Amino acid sequence: MSIKDFVKNINERDRVTFFNDFKNRKNDTFKEGTDDIQLIADFTEYSPLHNGHFHCMNVAKSHFPDALFVAIVPGLFERSGRGLPYILPREVRAEIAVSVGADIVVEGPPMGIMGSGQYSLSLSKMFAALNTDIIPRGYNPVEGFDEILERIRMGHGIAPKPYKIVDMDTKEVLLRDKLAEDNYVIVSFSKSLKKIGFDFKDKFLFVERITGVSGSKIRESVSKNNFDLVMDMMPSKTIEVLKREIENDRAPLHDLRYDERIIENANGLSLEELTNLNLFDENLAQRIVDNRPFNSVEEIFDNLNQGFSKFFKTRILSILEANVSKDVISSYIHYYPSVIRVLDYKNEEKLNQFKEKINCSNVDLF
Repeated sequence: MSIKDFVKNINERDRVTFFNDFKNRKNDTFKEGTDDIQLIADFTEYSPLHNGHFHCMNVAKSHFPDALFVAIVPGLFERSGRGLPYILPREVRAEIAVSVGADIVVEGPPMGIMGSGQYSLSLSKMFAALNTDIIPRGYNPVEGFDEILERIRMGHGIAPKPYKIVDMDTKEVLLRDKLAEDNYVIVSFSKSLKKIGFDFKDKFLFVERITGVSGSKIRESVSKNNFDLVMDMMPSKTIEVLKREIENDRAPLHDLRYDERIIENANGLSLEELTNLNLFDENLAQRIVDNRPFNSVEEIFDNLNQGFSKFFKTRILSILEANVSKDVISSYIHYYPSVIRVLDYKNEEKLNQFKEKINCSNVDLF
């Protein structure tokens, strides 16, 4: 099988899985999990798992050595919150995570077809479903951010607004500036957790990010299948698995999409169908209709307006690839997670402890 067919099969498989989950969604899967076991829930993409991820994992495990370490790895459609493809499919990312210390890896939300607020809300609901005790998050130390972290430790929701950061509990403006991405994710989580009523007081473990890891250098090295310049940036297991997947023509995937599906949807969906897609509006849909037919994904990308964020265009490509409407996404998030899908786990003992701990009775193995 060619690597392009591999990507096509993943997309088609995940579309079936997504709509099966949507069809079978229900809100009666809640059960009261046990508090006899502590659970660390770390949301991270692991694309690929590098020393920064490994450092955060090890710090959390050193602080809570008896806790279950659960990694939430984004799943369906294999697209990041930026709308960009991952280097490896989630089951392989999960394999690496377990091999370097995770006890359980669960599938996170389909980030690539959601807005940032939508996947932040979904992840917060996942933290609640997992009956989470500790949430490790890497951050970049910048002036004024310590006070924000302290408020979050106190259980305050922090709202990121245009050029100011506001304490939702006291209404104070804590910072008059924008936040870099890693720090923005932290405050966005606190806002979403507050919104769903999850008590996160003293649950965050903030870990200062390490230096010496370059995502762009890693991606370049993976593309060239030459790891000489990044050997010190990733655990040896990550490099071993990357080489294996490249040898078997299953990686790297970060520059590949299901092009035929994107072009088919851009050319074939009606104005109404395009308008109803998640993150679309009538102006964007009309722009696509006015400029079609398209012969390539590059043509589609070049004809999109810039939008409100740096990665708006890549998100739109991912939404065209998946073809999921606003109404479906809204209902999906409402019931999320109606199933906890385990991608990989250390052993049966850890899996059984996990099932006892969480607040969801519906657990599937990938």
